[in-house]
Amino acid sequence: MPAAVQNAPVRPLFSRNDLVRLILPLVIEQLLLMTVGMADTVMVTTSGEAAVSGVSLVDNINTLIIQVFSALSTGGAVVVSQYLGREDVDNAKSASKQLLYAMTALSVLLMAAALIFRQHILSLIFGRVEPAVMDSALIYFLLTAAAYPFMGVYNAGAALFRAMGNSKVSMFCSLIINVINIVVNAVFIYGFGMGAAGAGIGTLVSRIAAAVIIMKLLNHPDHVVRVEGLLKFEFRGAIIRRILFIGIPNGLENGMFQAGKLLVLNLITTFGTSAVAANAIANSIAGVVNVPGQALGLAIITVIGRCMGAGEQGQAARYTKYLVGASYLCMGLLSAGMFCSAHLLVTLFNLTPQACAMAAQVLRVCAVGNLLFWPMSFTLPNALRAAGDAIFTMAVSLSSMFVCRVALSYVFACSWGLGLGLTGVWLAMVADWVVRAALFLTRWLRGKWRRIKVI
Repeated sequence: MPAAVQNAPVRPLFSRNDLVRLILPLVIEQLLLMTVGMADTVMVTTSGEAAVSGVSLVDNINTLIIQVFSALSTGGAVVVSQYLGREDVDNAKSASKQLLYAMTALSVLLMAAALIFRQHILSLIFGRVEPAVMDSALIYFLLTAAAYPFMGVYNAGAALFRAMGNSKVSMFCSLIINVINIVVNAVFIYGFGMGAAGAGIGTLVSRIAAAVIIMKLLNHPDHVVRVEGLLKFEFRGAIIRRILFIGIPNGLENGMFQAGKLLVLNLITTFGTSAVAANAIANSIAGVVNVPGQALGLAIITVIGRCMGAGEQGQAARYTKYLVGASYLCMGLLSAGMFCSAHLLVTLFNLTPQACAMAAQVLRVCAVGNLLFWPMSFTLPNALRAAGDAIFTMAVSLSSMFVCRVALSYVFACSWGLGLGLTGVWLAMVADWVVRAALFLTRWLRGKWRRIKVI
């Protein structure tokens, strides 16, 4: 009898229906999140070029801040997922509280720095801009920086719900954010003619609403990880260290990734207005194609974290194969469609014939890279992070980013190199994916991630 029990098949931690219920809301959420930043830029166009430029400049900084929040939230989600996999609900609740404390402290600190030094920050990053542009940027930065604590709390709360396997909550919150943002924007931009200030108020109000809703839901008794007694401060240094063990490397990786992209964008500006416009449109179209892969990347953190917490490394390996395979299937279908319809897609935008040709060409380069390498470069490393292998993924990502994407962009694109222009920049991006894919796959196959202990 003991032998029979020992040889009994292990119950899968996630059924196919569980995975579908986790992944589909994440896909919708990612699509909704793409529209939040776009809404401010699109709606503020009626206020003139200065307002649009000011909002666009600050959004680059806000994207970096959101990446930092996302990184810390990922650290918390990994720890909570592993505790839930171990069926240690008490420590999962404690880890949730520690994540919220850490996120609140970090977001308030960033808010204070942005509010006090906002003019110095804008001048340092973007240099001298026209006074009207700087005025719009300053007011938009003031209002969106005031939203940082609410953005941080929302990111932490959404990560906790994903750790519980409930992604519907963050999906509905994203929908609410969009609706509130657009309505408030319409009132203050179109109704009161407030331009960048109106866009900033819309962002602030929508983020406050999202934080209030997510915290209200986190206190609901039906949820496994119910966060209670936040005002009764409880510091758990060991759990904080576990969260930061994942969150700090991930944050450095995300932050430097954005810095590398800014360096490449600076190079693209030297190719002329058509190249800049083509690059912007191609990035927008490619971003939509990447949505399923990004959603599967978020799902894999929950799934693999739960498996590792339960000590089911075998199931972790099987789910990794399954989810990376699903990423290949989704990305392959969308990328094939993008490759075949690249020229048609870019003609939907108001571009010059030269910009249309460049955008279509780089989209085809991107489609091939997506089809062959993207899931291995971006979905697979999230499985390693969920297992606690965050330092390795950070080292690979940073090295590949600057050696391949940044350095090779100059070699492939500049006249002193291959002289391929914008196409050279996108070829360097695909080269970055090739290196990441090779190193992450090798790491996963060697299995060192199986022996890492997070909790």
